Amino acid sequence: MSEGLSSSSQFPLAGFNSATAKPDGATTSDPTAAAGRDAALEPRHAGHHSIASSDSHSAHAMQSQDVEAEGRPPYIHAMIAGGVGGSTGDMLMHSLDTVKTRQQGDPHFPPKYSSLGRSYYTIWRQEGIARGLYGGWIPALGGSFPGTLMFFGTYEWSKRFLIDHGLQHHLAYLSAGFLGDLAASIVYVPSEVLKTRLQLQGRYNNPHFVSGYNYRGTLDAARTLIRTEGTSALFHGYKATLYRDLPFSALQFMFWEQFQAWSRVYKQSRDIGVPLELLTGAAAGGLAGVITCPLDVVKTRLQTQVNIPSEPEPSHRPKDPNPQKRLISTSSPSTHRPRPGAIALKTSSVLTGLRVIYHTEGMSGWFRGVGPRGVWTFIQSGCMLFLYQRLLHKLEVWMPLENPESEAAL
Repeated sequence: MSEGLSSSSQFPLAGFNSATAKPDGATTSDPTAAAGRDAALEPRHAGHHSIASSDSHSAHAMQSQDVEAEGRPPYIHAMIAGGVGGSTGDMLMHSLDTVKTRQQGDPHFPPKYSSLGRSYYTIWRQEGIARGLYGGWIPALGGSFPGTLMFFGTYEWSKRFLIDHGLQHHLAYLSAGFLGDLAASIVYVPSEVLKTRLQLQGRYNNPHFVSGYNYRGTLDAARTLIRTEGTSALFHGYKATLYRDLPFSALQFMFWEQFQAWSRVYKQSRDIGVPLELLTGAAAGGLAGVITCPLDVVKTRLQTQVNIPSEPEPSHRPKDPNPQKRLISTSSPSTHRPRPGAIALKTSSVLTGLRVIYHTEGMSGWFRGVGPRGVWTFIQSGCMLFLYQRLLHKLEVWMPLENPESEAAL
């Protein structure tokens, strides 16, 4: 579009040059007539110059608006690119997410996992990659692809609808991020529950870290969870997860859209190049990740609380031959966590949990694991949004729409 505007802005100038070429090249022997003709041409010359200057400024303003405007790819392209980009970014950074989960959910004192580098090395050396650093990758992938696919579809539709109805752009990006993550949460929250447990557990019969969980694998974890706690247990921590992820996604995409706009203005092009594509996505994710770290801490604590049943099990329920010692519970107030590695919140309220952590551990408790979370969101967002943009360019070639105008009008 910018190329078209640039070309069209040359037409008034071309007309002006062709109009003045003949008078400038004309010869006459009558100096009076020549002077009269020159006098007659002067106002026309000034008028042409004024029109050309006005058209040039108008074209420049239109080009600037086009550069600054947010992108509107076809919905199917946005969903495919988002699904592939999001799941790839999640898999690349899964090991760092495992370290973050271990740091935040470590019940031991003194904590076994402290610094990022030492924790990463300890888990890798003692438990390996597949069941240690990449424990829980199967449910993570199973929720990541469809979740990000739904997110980007909802985000793009919501963003365009809100902007086209007059909402200020920053508020539109913020609101679209909320709505996109809300739609995706139906898919990714159950996978998050399984992923978090398997990440905290590590190896089966793990001799190096006692988490209270001991599943043979993803299917065993799902069957055991549903059999002993019911299907609703797959949505334990749902509210806490939304408290964390809705603000994160909203801030991340608001920052990203703004950084993208600044980059387009800086480059004076809609193609900002690979370095800025990586940097804008990474900076947006890292900044949003640090800001929402307290909510991430509460979410992890609520999803990994120890559930000590206060009532005997009903006689009609079969006993589990291998009961989990550490059940996820976000609703029961009678929870307990071994002290003082991670204080028992004894609540299902996110706000109450924030107050408990602040009163017992101070600000440092709110930002426990902020290092790996900041690094994780920085790199993961950079990878996801970079792949998202690159795949959009490729899909324009691989899957061209027959009628892109009708798609844009939706």
